[in-house]
Amino acid sequence: MWWKIALAIVGGLAGLVLLMALIGFAIPKAHVATCKARFRQPPEVLWKCITDVDAFPSWRKSLTRVERLPDRDGKPVWVEHGRDGRMTIETIESVPPTRLVGRIADKDLPFGGTWTYEIARDGDGATLTLTEAGEIYNPIFRFMARTIFGYHATMKGYLTALGEKFGEPVNPEIVR
Repeated sequence: MWWKIALAIVGGLAGLVLLMALIGFAIPKAHVATCKARFRQPPEVLWKCITDVDAFPSWRKSLTRVERLPDRDGKPVWVEHGRDGRMTIETIESVPPTRLVGRIADKDLPFGGTWTYEIARDGDGATLTLTEAGEIYNPIFRFMARTIFGYHATMKGYLTALGEKFGEPVNPEIVR
């Protein structure tokens, strides 16, 4: 009798995973998501903070450490080590203090893409807009990102942590 219950539970879980995979296959691999937040800091201060790779673990709680790698084409490359594993990031565009583009350089992750940071002066402070142009290769992870976590969660967390670094509350806004 107990084995029938166990079999039903295992079958139900397998069916759920299969359903998630089928829905995930129907969701496009590529997505674009944008969030922004206003800070009381001038653009130059925000720029210094988002480009000081070695200081990331001091304000990004999800990171345990950062490992610098040799620059590529004169631009920084580093590995972020955190509670979710490790990820290699490379800078592909840098226009101080207004535009920065970083790309995931790991080919073995279930996702990839770029983050574009755009800083604009806003009165006595600045607005930082983050745009993620991502791809999620695994259909189950794609399903979870679209329906459970959302494409904006990591960006909102980043903007909130940046505000905390400066001791100011920020209210990340979803743009798209």
